[in-house]
Amino acid sequence: MASLEFTRDKKPPRTVAFTIRDFNLWYGHVQALKDVSLDIHSHSITAFIGPSGCGKSTFIRSLNRMNDVIDSVRTEGSIKYQGHDIHVAFDPMELRKRVGMVFQKPNPFPMSIYDNVAYGPRLHARLSRTELDSIVMESLSQAALWDEVKDRLHKPALSLSGGQQQRLCIARTLAIHPEVILMDEPTSALDPISTARIEELVIDLKQRYTIIVVTHNMQQASRISDETAFFLIDAKRCGYLVEYGETHDIFLNPKDTRTEAYISGKFG
Repeated sequence: MASLEFTRDKKPPRTVAFTIRDFNLWYGHVQALKDVSLDIHSHSITAFIGPSGCGKSTFIRSLNRMNDVIDSVRTEGSIKYQGHDIHVAFDPMELRKRVGMVFQKPNPFPMSIYDNVAYGPRLHARLSRTELDSIVMESLSQAALWDEVKDRLHKPALSLSGGQQQRLCIARTLAIHPEVILMDEPTSALDPISTARIEELVIDLKQRYTIIVVTHNMQQASRISDETAFFLIDAKRCGYLVEYGETHDIFLNPKDTRTEAYISGKFG
C-alpha cells in the first residue's frame, strides 16, 4: 500500500521577486557595498537592518535604479527583477513605476490631497475624471486614509499630520499600481501612534505587494517582517551583508555571532 503524504504543514513554494548576485557599488573611488547576494521573495516583507552607514539605503535605492541619477555611481554584479536584469531589460522610469518608493520623511507635494494621489496616474496615462476619482479613492482606502480625508480632498496635503502625510505618500505610490514598494525608514520621523498605524498598514499591504523596508528599529523589523537582512560596515566604511534569513531565525537563532551581538545590543 502506498504511504500517505501529509502536506498540512508544508509551505507553498514562494516566488522570487529580486535575485541579487555579487552586487558591488562605488561612489567614485569609494566602495559603498561589497558582494551582496540574496533572493527577495514576492508578497513578503523583507527588512534591512544594521548600523548607520552600512549601505542599507544605498542598497534599497539600487533596486529601482534611483542611484542612477548620481553621476559618480558605478556598479558590478547583477540585480534581476522577475528574472530580468534591471539595467538591461527595464527603462528606469518603467522600473520605478513597477518598483515604487516611500521615503524617510513624508514628502507630500505642495498641492491638494487629491492632486497628490492623482499626480502619478496623470503622468502615465490620459484618464477621465471618473477614472481618476476611482484611483484616488482606491489608493487612499488601501493606505487606510480615505475615511479621514474623504471630505477634504481638495485641502492642502501639508495641512495633514505627519502620520497622515506619510500614509498619503504611500497612497501616492499605490496610485501608479506598483508591484513592489520600497520603504526607507518610513516611520523614523513619526510618533508611536502613527508608527503603529503604518506598521499595521504595511502588514496588510503585503497581501498585494512585495515590500522591502529599511529600519533602524529592530523591534519594528521583528514585528512586521518575514525575512531580515543584517548589514555591517568594514574598516574601509564599506557595507556588506552578514546574514539573511527568516526573521524568526535571525532574531532567535542567528548563525553569525555578529548578528547575535547586534540583536542583543552589544554594539550598534
